[in-house]
Amino acid sequence: MLGLSSGQVLLSPYESGWRTLFLEEMGRLQASIGGYVLDIQHIGSTSIPGILAKPILDIGIAVANFEEAVRCIPPIEELEYTYKGENGISRRHYFIKGVSRTHHVHMIEMDSEEWNSLLLFRDYLIMNPKTARQYVRLKRELVKQFATGRYFGAMPLACIGGNS
Repeated sequence: MLGLSSGQVLLSPYESGWRTLFLEEMGRLQASIGGYVLDIQHIGSTSIPGILAKPILDIGIAVANFEEAVRCIPPIEELEYTYKGENGISRRHYFIKGVSRTHHVHMIEMDSEEWNSLLLFRDYLIMNPKTARQYVRLKRELVKQFATGRYFGAMPLACIGGNS
């Protein structure tokens, strides 16, 4: 149901069980760091019913302050995540889980453009099935071009003509 080996790119049909897996993981995260976070959201393609997705759960965690959020790193690591630092996105704490990757956690300040973009992108695709289908077509093309690397993810809506 979940998992993607390093260097592998695969799109899977939507599975309703992804929501349940997110809720279970959210419960574990909430129990571990809930006192330090403002929100936990299911983000990324596995959160959008009906579209193809890499079988990896993306979880967004909103915090008030990037620097203070470092206190969440050890408890998240105790949940078998590996901390990867900012990993190319400024002011984001990023974690991965699983040898065959199953989860990504993006810990971002709630008042940031990055947090708002993640939620707006997800919500826009849920509310606009035509744009979601265009996004899937683009993802299929990118899988053909970048079959051995994960160089794409949530792309700006302008890339798929969703700027209306």
